[in-house]
Amino acid sequence: MSYNWDMAKRTNKATRPSMRDVAQLAGVSQTTVSFVINNVPDANIPEETQERVWEAVKELGYRPNALARGLRARRTHTIGFISDEIATTPYAVRMIQGAQDFAWGFEKLLLLVNTGRNQEMKEVAVDVLLERQVDGIIYAAMYHRQVFPPDPIREVPAVLLDCYCGDRSLPSVVPDEVAGGYTATKVLLAKGHRRIGYLNNEDPIPATSGRWQGYQKALGEWAIPYEENLIVAARSDQAGGYDATMALMQQPNPPTALFCFNDRMAMGAYDALRKLNLSIPNDVAVIGFDNQEIIAAHLYPPLTTMELPHYQMGQWAVEHLLHLIDNPQASQEPAVQHKMACPLIERSSV
Repeated sequence: MSYNWDMAKRTNKATRPSMRDVAQLAGVSQTTVSFVINNVPDANIPEETQERVWEAVKELGYRPNALARGLRARRTHTIGFISDEIATTPYAVRMIQGAQDFAWGFEKLLLLVNTGRNQEMKEVAVDVLLERQVDGIIYAAMYHRQVFPPDPIREVPAVLLDCYCGDRSLPSVVPDEVAGGYTATKVLLAKGHRRIGYLNNEDPIPATSGRWQGYQKALGEWAIPYEENLIVAARSDQAGGYDATMALMQQPNPPTALFCFNDRMAMGAYDALRKLNLSIPNDVAVIGFDNQEIIAAHLYPPLTTMELPHYQMGQWAVEHLLHLIDNPQASQEPAVQHKMACPLIERSSV
């Protein structure tokens, strides 16, 4: 007897085609359909039978239950991605793009949960993702800092993105802040500048100390004395950059170049230098950090800056997570703490 799928649809419009429906239409057993769809090796299904099964699948619009198949194989091919605020920031969202692109390349689905800074919500997010049998979890922060992930996250392979835990027991990927500060300062030194002001952030975060250490390291290698009066800490925004630049440039012997903690401070530096009738880069060179393109590429002149490698960090996090998923023994090894280089983006301000 032939299978009347049109009648079935008229009887129950909400009915989704099942493996049983495919088997009836193709005139084979459900086991045969399962072997064909799952490409079971050594099943010895005749080619003509396989063609009938795939024709029935196409005609009915049958979709295998990916979750059920995954649970049978002890894999769901899904990755949980917990973020605080990165889904709402204009440049750090690149981390999500990098993670998603890499995951999709390996036919993995990213399940994104944006929690703000609500610790209770983060705990709930971990529980929900574990209930959905994700293969692993990426735990991401808006900016490089220490985090305190809920303990249940350790029930599956997990990677920290743009953050780290205090005991370094979970693998992480963060920007190399020291190397970035070193490169930015070295660029200015190579252009002949010997009095380089540093507009630092006043908040006690890894980027604040790391970029400052890089600045000192570059000066030391070039045998340039470190001068406290060339360092001003302020709010890491446009107003803070403006105030810090005014304080530096009104000294008796002002700097000829400014290294700014981020592009927002550099934007404030531009405003201050214009008010002082100083030209960029002829009178004062300026270099930023972050490569927040909505700012850096549209200042005049366009800002030379160090790029935070958000996209590449997102890719690395997924790549390392897949390594942990595929190699359970790797969890017994010391957790990798990876620092990623910040590329120099050369424009016209130096």
